[in-house]
Amino acid sequence: MFTGLIETTGTILAITPTSGATRITVAAPMLASRLNSGDSISVSGVCLTALSIEPHAFPPRFSADLAAETIARTTLSRLQPNSVVNLELPTPAGSPLGGHVVQGHVDGTGTLLALDPIHPESPATDWRLRIAIPEELLTYVVEKGSITIEGISLTVAALQGNEVEVAIIPHTYAATSLHTLAVGAPLNIEVDVLAKYAERQQQPEHFILTEEYLLANGY
Repeated sequence: MFTGLIETTGTILAITPTSGATRITVAAPMLASRLNSGDSISVSGVCLTALSIEPHAFPPRFSADLAAETIARTTLSRLQPNSVVNLELPTPAGSPLGGHVVQGHVDGTGTLLALDPIHPESPATDWRLRIAIPEELLTYVVEKGSITIEGISLTVAALQGNEVEVAIIPHTYAATSLHTLAVGAPLNIEVDVLAKYAERQQQPEHFILTEEYLLANGY
């Protein structure tokens, strides 16, 4: 499990199709020495398994294989060498949850519509990010709720149609891949898993009629 608090960024070194899964290689100078083969790592919001770790290479790096589902549902196979990606290691049990519960299971991709500075004259301005997301994800997005964009835990500031706005503080803009993205860029989106569970529990086949429910509703 992750929390959407990005630890550092890495750089795509290679994307290599193989006879099986597509393999990506990521330069990760700050994290490679902390990885063991088989560890989970979030790469721009996608939970992957670290393989072929080379902490003493230049630059330090790891690889990961992309399954067909990952290729179909995320942006990773569309990246190019030198693309910047957000990296986060799993949250140890008992650690504070600074963001929100992030699984690294991307629900779909959105599109960057705008990333505008609020105070253009200031070098330390905050930013307003506006994205379009697939309509089937809208039911899980609410104003002031949580959403994961490129692995970053963010709070929904406004919602209009299928467009979502979030506020970006200067630290997040500078310390993640956001400052490298251009309008039109595809973005990995993970909605709040708690919202998905809540919706499922409201479906008739999953609703359990209890004595407590009957009493509370006057039956």
